[in-house]
Amino acid sequence: MKIEMSHGAGGEIMQGLISDIILNNITNKQVEDGVGLQDLDDGATIPLGQHEIVVSTDSHTIDPIFFPGGDIGRISMAGTVNDVSVMGAKPLAITNAMVISEGFSGDELELIIKSMDEVSQETGVAIITGDTKVMEHDQLDKMIICTTGIGIAPRGKITRDSSLEVGDKIILSGSVGDHGIALMSYREGFGFETDLKSDVAPVWGMVEAALEVGGVSAMKDPTRGGIANALNELASKSKVGMFLHEEKIPVKREVNAASEMLGIDPFEVANEGKVIMGVKPDKAQDVLEAIRKNKYGKDAQIIGEVTPESPVIMETHLGGKRILEAPIADPVPRVC
Repeated sequence: MKIEMSHGAGGEIMQGLISDIILNNITNKQVEDGVGLQDLDDGATIPLGQHEIVVSTDSHTIDPIFFPGGDIGRISMAGTVNDVSVMGAKPLAITNAMVISEGFSGDELELIIKSMDEVSQETGVAIITGDTKVMEHDQLDKMIICTTGIGIAPRGKITRDSSLEVGDKIILSGSVGDHGIALMSYREGFGFETDLKSDVAPVWGMVEAALEVGGVSAMKDPTRGGIANALNELASKSKVGMFLHEEKIPVKREVNAASEMLGIDPFEVANEGKVIMGVKPDKAQDVLEAIRKNKYGKDAQIIGEVTPESPVIMETHLGGKRILEAPIADPVPRVC
């Protein structure tokens, strides 16, 4: 077996790599009573007295490193904050390790660090430690950023991605496909006449508002593989199905047009500032209203509900029904 780009693009191929090579060769996967590596959630937990420490780590290899709506610094901060957030934990701090190519622009590096600081100030998440390495110019494509986020939650209050229950309503916090389509259009120089930008943003404000209302059973941020992958993962881990309404899923006109031209399903494209929540039916409307008050959640919608049995089924715009399957991989490589 040789590692290919598809092994890092989310979806079934990446899950196979993680299961067959990584999990099968690591024996000590969790701290006692905590969420561990084998759970394949957005983070892991370390019980500590009356609280649980949540830890999540991520590496960022995005190409290009500057794109409409953000850069590698913003996505590295927001992405890790989001992984901690959807575990139901308040993000507290982040570590930042950078591997930089020899000859990289110091001015561009400063812009990237300033982007990280902007997210830090917006969320109150401190950048507390880090590491910097430099590689020969022909050994690395510009730079890689590795971030580890740390958060905290009351013990027993962690939100797992395997806790959906039949009848839960599915809330999506906004439009899908913005990040992947914006980045691909810019990277490949398609020249679409559009102001489409990446949605890269921290979701903690929306999550915090939802948790204050209550009734949140499960959460996930739909990054690589898009909402198709995230919804199927939530359903599979919870051993349930879903019935979704395509007309309720927000897709921007520009994203839809570009997706049709490129032959890409926007439901399989990465997002970097959205969250999917399973919410108890009696709390769903209140959670939706709370999310909509946040600047990143104004287009939030209830898009469906949890059903007793798989698969994930979608009622289409035309009134028919189709199975929304998990993608083999994200159709847009190196998006995060």
